[in-house]
Amino acid sequence: MAAQLGASATAARAHEELFAYWASLRQAGRIPGRADIRPEDFKRLLPTVSLIDVVDGLRRDYRLRLAGTGLYSVYGREITGRTLGDVYGSKTADYWRTELDKVVEDRRPAVGCHSLSWRGSGHVSLLWLRLPLASDGVNVDMILGYDAVVGVQGDLSSGIRAA
Repeated sequence: MAAQLGASATAARAHEELFAYWASLRQAGRIPGRADIRPEDFKRLLPTVSLIDVVDGLRRDYRLRLAGTGLYSVYGREITGRTLGDVYGSKTADYWRTELDKVVEDRRPAVGCHSLSWRGSGHVSLLWLRLPLASDGVNVDMILGYDAVVGVQGDLSSGIRAA
């Protein structure tokens, strides 16, 4: 249990670090855009960072423009270039669509915890952070994500690991 609490604290610090970076890019209440993001400024977090395109159409959707190499072990495959429906079953895709819709509509960051039970790993959770990006400073057209896997997966007995 102590390892789990320590892992959660480590994940929270990583979330705080990326949030502080994102917040430092805001100017006069405008949302930073992808062009403002410099990956070298948070190099340590890159393995589990994602960039998610907002795809507007008859029904808003999301496409993973980039998924860090550390996310491969979470999903068991490359997810870059895929939509939510390509990556998840319908129930989990709906969960993510709802959470990402909030980020787009509220133009605010979101954080949460999601069980990986959909992958047969109910004892493992994804602590996630999603930060809005807007190329025009107002309308969210991309989302910067960071994920930390917490729990026991495989032979790991400590809490957090790179996803």
